[in-house]
Amino acid sequence: MKFSRLSLVAMAALATLSNNAFAADNLEDAFKNGKVAGEIRAYYFSKDIPNDHKGHEDIFATGLMLNYVTDSFMGFRAGATFQSSATPFVDDDGKTMFKKDMWAQGAQLSEAYLAYALGKTDVKVGRMYMGTPLIAGSGSRLIRESFEGALITNKDIPDTTLGAVYIDKFQARTNRDGDIGEFEDYYDGMYSLYAINKSIAGLTLTGAWAYMNDDNTLNSNLNIYNLEALYANKIGVFGYNLGAQYWFNDYGSVSAGEDDSIAGYGLKAGASYADLSGYIAYSKISDDDNTPMGQLLHGAGNGTDLIYTASIIGSYSYYADMKAYAAGLDYKINPSAHIGTVYVTTTHDANFAADADVSYTGFYASYSFNGALKGLSVVAQYETIGQDADGDQFRFKGSYKF
Repeated sequence: MKFSRLSLVAMAALATLSNNAFAADNLEDAFKNGKVAGEIRAYYFSKDIPNDHKGHEDIFATGLMLNYVTDSFMGFRAGATFQSSATPFVDDDGKTMFKKDMWAQGAQLSEAYLAYALGKTDVKVGRMYMGTPLIAGSGSRLIRESFEGALITNKDIPDTTLGAVYIDKFQARTNRDGDIGEFEDYYDGMYSLYAINKSIAGLTLTGAWAYMNDDNTLNSNLNIYNLEALYANKIGVFGYNLGAQYWFNDYGSVSAGEDDSIAGYGLKAGASYADLSGYIAYSKISDDDNTPMGQLLHGAGNGTDLIYTASIIGSYSYYADMKAYAAGLDYKINPSAHIGTVYVTTTHDANFAADADVSYTGFYASYSFNGALKGLSVVAQYETIGQDADGDQFRFKGSYKF
């Protein structure tokens, strides 16, 4: 069923309810009792990547996010989220450097959905933020990614979440021309099914599948499979955790000489003592470097970039025949303040990319205010790049949630 038809059916159902003799008062209360939430943001990013762009560039961006969700009325609810962005003072070189993720002016209605809940099943149709295993938007920049489609979740099975997703449009952070991203066709649409189980104490198992068909860009259909197992336990003040993740891309049709599949996996082990925690991680992508995408696709949206060997800011671990190693430490000074460091090194075939071996050394600090300034938080991140590449990046994020 096309998304447009789903939307019409959902809106018609709500209209029918509003015409009932008793519905007006209840519907009015649903809107009166709705909840409003918002966030004011001010971000400053700077980047110095000699191999990519000469010189040092920076950008300052401010924005407002407003969210409204009605109270439930006979199982129905509606929600909307508005995002805005302004980037004063940025020069032409800064626009070029940050056109993919931060240089954006204007506003966007990123969420506009109708939802219905029955028992432990929830159905949502329209524009929405998503956080599923293979379809998820990222909120790491001023503008958060969003999707247009439908999402169904069910929790009837104890300790288990089942989900089904369809998307046909994607809103990126920017349109790469100075404005916030518009909702544009995501290939020829994407479907996904997933299951998350927590039946065993401390163990989270996730399995997901997604299907994408595209006759224009890929000239092929693509199946994406994802598995993950996470285990965490604690003995007094000592804690430990283990993780394993796996992706597999399978193309239904490829041109002569092209690979029809590529896979990747990650392993992670962590430990904590009181307020200090750390981890080590490893990831490996298969050497199938001639697929239609040319690399492993981890899903739709940057929110699915969850490989264990990610650095704080700028690493990328999905190229064919790539290995990555990571280690990190985090210290919780108090419930409001964290500091930490992450080191990542990646290596892959120099014939496939210009930089064969790259290292990333990053540091971060965060603080959430209390009392009269409750809702205000700040985060600072710095990362330097070494080995066969060069450069550094700095990010400061300030936000107030209300």
